[in-house]
Amino acid sequence: MAAGAAPTRVLVLGLGYSGRHVAALLQARGVACSGTVREPEAAADDGVVRHRLVAGQPVDDALREAIRSAEAVICTVPPDDAGDPALRLVAEALRASTVLRWVGYLSSTAVYADREGGWIDESSVADAVDDTARRRLLAEEQWRGFARDKGVASAVFRLPGIYGPGRNALVQLAEGRARHVLRPGLVFNRLHVEDLAAVVVAAMGRPSEALYLPADDEPAPPQDVLAFAAELGGFAMPPAVAWDDPSVSPALRRFYASNKRIDSQGTREALGWKPKFATYREGLQDAIR
Repeated sequence: MAAGAAPTRVLVLGLGYSGRHVAALLQARGVACSGTVREPEAAADDGVVRHRLVAGQPVDDALREAIRSAEAVICTVPPDDAGDPALRLVAEALRASTVLRWVGYLSSTAVYADREGGWIDESSVADAVDDTARRRLLAEEQWRGFARDKGVASAVFRLPGIYGPGRNALVQLAEGRARHVLRPGLVFNRLHVEDLAAVVVAAMGRPSEALYLPADDEPAPPQDVLAFAAELGGFAMPPAVAWDDPSVSPALRRFYASNKRIDSQGTREALGWKPKFATYREGLQDAIR
């Protein structure tokens, strides 16, 4: 794969929600794409070859062949206390590859501490110290370190909340799972899963160690998003509850404790990219169609 050229074969470690959309875009562009799941037999028939990847089990011959032929690898697997569990399983086979040119890792803007509504960009210090941030940063550095040792390009994508078809406020309202949690002054960005896929594919093949912060155009209060979805779908708004109310789970409270805006201009300029879904409004309107 020449510098700047698109890969011809890609391996997606973790065909979850984001991974499936990355694979779909690659296939639409004529790229041969395979991926890993825990249970290949239960997977959808979408043309993506699936390989089993499970902690404690050896990498089988079929997956080794997929690794051997992949010019680019993107990992979407969540980290654990020791970093990236997928990299631990495939690192040996990846090191033996003669065609690998690029690796990418999907991380999170959770690596940045609360900014009280202030802005972050690619130059901002990843200063969060909680367990979630520590795991993400460790996994990021493991992928960067692997790429440096291997002599290939790498990209880390620090992502805001991902939404899209089947995973959005409309679905939450329809299923009775939506929470109307209020924290005064809270805003955050989002990213449609199709825009995430476009960013990842645009980054593949770039001959560098890169950091990207893709995001939409409008950091918005979560209650505004919920209200727009409720009006769009004809749903009643759930009762409001304060973010620090005892009924709010600790995990959800941690989510609402971080208040920051993402400036993605550097990512847009580096990749020649802009979001197809500029705000949550366009994304939800597309979802309801």
